[in-house]
Amino acid sequence: MDKLHAMRVFIRVVEANSFSKAAETLGLPRASVTTTIQNLEAALGVRLLQRTTRKLNLTLDGAAYLEGASRILSEIDEIESTFTSARKTPRGRLRVDMPGSIGRLVIIPSIHEFHAKYPDIELMLGLGDRPIDLVQEGVDCVVRIGELADSSLLARRIGAIQQVTCASPAYLAEHGVPKTIEDLERHIAVNYFSNRTGRNLELSFRRDDEVVDIAMKGVISVNDADAYVTCGLEGQGILQPGRFMVLPHLRSGALREILPDWRPPRMPISAVYPQNRHLSPKVRVFVDWLAELFERCPLLQGEDLPGDLCEQQKAPMEREGVSECVMM
Repeated sequence: MDKLHAMRVFIRVVEANSFSKAAETLGLPRASVTTTIQNLEAALGVRLLQRTTRKLNLTLDGAAYLEGASRILSEIDEIESTFTSARKTPRGRLRVDMPGSIGRLVIIPSIHEFHAKYPDIELMLGLGDRPIDLVQEGVDCVVRIGELADSSLLARRIGAIQQVTCASPAYLAEHGVPKTIEDLERHIAVNYFSNRTGRNLELSFRRDDEVVDIAMKGVISVNDADAYVTCGLEGQGILQPGRFMVLPHLRSGALREILPDWRPPRMPISAVYPQNRHLSPKVRVFVDWLAELFERCPLLQGEDLPGDLCEQQKAPMEREGVSECVMM
């Protein structure tokens, strides 16, 4: 029995909490995964997993084996990467998840640059706003907007976005233009509700060192970024999308910025990955490339001056007009 292979299979089963999910992410038949775990338990003479109809539980022996196997494989990966990275380019499949707006408007238009540098990496890009369990779903890296809550993951800040408070001219003509924060009590918002909690996100405003969060009333709440911007364009209320996503509408006048003295706080953009991926050459070069790409885009460094578009953004933004909001 290949002990290293068995260790990797065992760790994946534990991470996914499922033989079927582990088999899918490893590209193996489910029967092969089951047989590998059975042979491993037979060779060790202990039960590693307690199986029920709904979930898998580690036994005490399984927990001890998991800790030791994870340490051994991490050390092996580190040693191998030291020798291989210097003489060969990273290769293999890399699964990444990100907000659709960043994927469509920034990353995909520039992806040819990444492939030119790393032709042996096959990218699987997931675009959307839903929460991702990196470990259980076998995702190598995600791009996340906002403050991070999961401390078990590693993160590298690669940029920031500046949101903008805006509304359509039709809405402002009907409801008036708010001049102060207090005026918002007489207005309605297009509310965006969190996929994780199901609750509406507050609008946030900052002036100097003062930060004010306001839960605004509204007649519609959405959890889709395209719908969020569309509702704003249709006069359904005030909204706070990322400036880089609605810049064409601000330039054309389809949306108007309001309360310019109260700017929403900047939101960090981070590349996030599980601890067992931090030594992966594929993850490392992709995150480095993202950081370089975002550095060339002032609007993805938290700046909000008109015209601060990176070249990669211009064509898709002009073509689409509307893009997703990156609120998480």
